[in-house]
Amino acid sequence: MLTVEEMKDLQGKKVLVRVDFNVPQTAGVIRDDNRIQKALPTIQYLTSHGARVILMSHLGKIKWKEPDPAKIEAMKKANDMACVATRLGELVAPTKVVFSPETRGEGLKAKVDALKDGEILLVQNTRYEKGEEKNDPELSKEWASLADAFVMDAFGSAHRAHASTVGVPAILKAEGKQVAEGYLMQVEVKNLSRCVEVADEDRPYVAILGGFKVSDKIKVIDSLLKKCDYVLIGGAMAYTFEKAIGLNVGKSPVETEQLDYALKCLKGSNGRLLLPIDAVVTDNFDENAERAIKTVDTVVELGEGIPEGFEGVDIGPKTRAKYADIISKAKMVFWNGPMGVFEQKDFQAGTIAVCEAIKDLEGKAFSVIGGGDSASAAKQLGYKKNFSHVSTGGGASLEMIETDGHLPGVDVLR
Repeated sequence: MLTVEEMKDLQGKKVLVRVDFNVPQTAGVIRDDNRIQKALPTIQYLTSHGARVILMSHLGKIKWKEPDPAKIEAMKKANDMACVATRLGELVAPTKVVFSPETRGEGLKAKVDALKDGEILLVQNTRYEKGEEKNDPELSKEWASLADAFVMDAFGSAHRAHASTVGVPAILKAEGKQVAEGYLMQVEVKNLSRCVEVADEDRPYVAILGGFKVSDKIKVIDSLLKKCDYVLIGGAMAYTFEKAIGLNVGKSPVETEQLDYALKCLKGSNGRLLLPIDAVVTDNFDENAERAIKTVDTVVELGEGIPEGFEGVDIGPKTRAKYADIISKAKMVFWNGPMGVFEQKDFQAGTIAVCEAIKDLEGKAFSVIGGGDSASAAKQLGYKKNFSHVSTGGGASLEMIETDGHLPGVDVLR
């Protein structure tokens, strides 16, 4: 792929950059500007070389199937990107940042044409356009007509074949124009590709999967079992596996439609797919709820299981020790999904144990967080700096693992 630094003759060129500015915000108040910060190296490289930078991103969701026009307008208002333009202007000052409330038409074109070398235009939320998520060819054509070149720097959106991620670069590439990856994309693709194409020196390779649903990660589990030496399961998804082998899991969440898959997965893993052997359980999430350690032995004996009326909320101490021991021998680790309800202090121990084990690997192994709740947990608990790479795209990182490195927004650049 062409990189942003390999682009030629940027002076005066209109460069459309797909960024990921899907920041958490409420009523125009941004709670975390990390995604804006991550895009700055690419933006500043382009402006410093005289490019006229057009930024596009989505923010939140617009449910176009909603029949009430007033509700659609309310969704648009809740996901207005004007606040992002303000924050970006503060971060790149004194570089000029212009905001376009229009997403297409003469108003947008006029603002693009008015750009001077080294200036930035941020376009309103791409999802204001109904055709964005459908990769509408007419919308893609109109947006492509604004630009002389394209840079993809929104890894978190690279798994979606939308007009702004695939339609536009496909048209520009067909026209012989420069289509490149930005700095953020380079880092993401390089690090996650290492987790897909596993070198001998990166073994043992250990994956740790948690989160709520097995159904969300079937393809990831299948893919990782082909690549990894061990896949360690935690979080709520563990109880579907445990139910499949006959354990009593109390009122823990179980996907009954995935029981056959879970059993098949376990039998076909040759002992490489490991489940918790004990669990922290509770009868309530309230502070005064009863808590206990109950054995859910999935290796040799079934143990006593989780009693009726209780549910598992974290992996237990025996599992923490077992998983930490396996992780300690790893040369590469991929982690996606917390081990328990880490948002509550009483149920953080399993997730902390994983973080501590990976922290101990610093300088000795390559470790990756595949975005999402794992990244949030590592940040909240103070371990983010201890990982080799923390992906900005949860869904994109998982899909890259599933598809052996192929994403629509990556493949179109190749």
